[in-house]
Amino acid sequence: MSAIAKTIKVALLQFYAASDKTANLLKAQQLALKAIKKQPDLDLLVLPECFNSPYAVDQFHNYCEKIPEGETTHFLSTFAKEHKVAVIGGSFPELGDDGNVYNTSLTFDNTGKIVAKHRKVHLFDIDIPGKMTFKESATLHAGNKATVFDIDGLGRFGLAICYDIRFPELAMTASRKGAGTIVYPGAFNTVTGPRFWTKFGVARAIDNQTFVILCSPARNPNGGYQAYGHSMVVDPNGDVLVEAGHDEEIVYAELDPEIEKEARRNIPLSTQRRFDIYRDVSKDAVAGAL
Repeated sequence: MSAIAKTIKVALLQFYAASDKTANLLKAQQLALKAIKKQPDLDLLVLPECFNSPYAVDQFHNYCEKIPEGETTHFLSTFAKEHKVAVIGGSFPELGDDGNVYNTSLTFDNTGKIVAKHRKVHLFDIDIPGKMTFKESATLHAGNKATVFDIDGLGRFGLAICYDIRFPELAMTASRKGAGTIVYPGAFNTVTGPRFWTKFGVARAIDNQTFVILCSPARNPNGGYQAYGHSMVVDPNGDVLVEAGHDEEIVYAELDPEIEKEARRNIPLSTQRRFDIYRDVSKDAVAGAL
């Protein structure tokens, strides 16, 4: 299987997480049910980064859980199976078998089976004088692979998390291994978001002639880390098909395989690259689904 198998109907759930994990899972369930009620033939649900916990370096250990026995994995799997919808479960803190904590995203097919697991590869360690300092590596460990996988009946996907989008090699690898859609649950903040969020979504889409999905948390009116919001879907020509605001909402889009085919046919990048001059990073990449 490769690229997009059919027109995919997708819903992006943009919401913020409180300090109560159970309440966060309940909110995710309520929004997912609302999306399915509005669009009963929905193919794919996408959740935001850190959807079951606050996005805070000093809190990740308090919310982490094992996979697959953790409550978040069980919730996502059960929902996908009961409602026969594929789910890209944003991300949440995972306690690995090695005792380390990872920022991890799981994907489930419409039978509830885990078909992909991505641990955030690039940790968000920045210091912008006078604006913000954040260091994920203080408590999180990094993943070690590019994630490319198939969802039966929908096609091939690439999956990465937030800061990963700044490193185009992951998107290149996914695209050159046949992905027609690349998904980034991400929590850009109100400093970096307005300047970079849309640009990266458009850039990754144009560079790789794929659909790009960005799913963000909403702004939290109760304080704490403030996500930029603006969850969006970008088509292979770089056109933004749908974009949220910064409050809690659901946005819907259709990923049409003909748009992808036309973009690749009209401008045949895949046959014009000069790997006699520069390396094909996808050949060297460590890639997998699980």
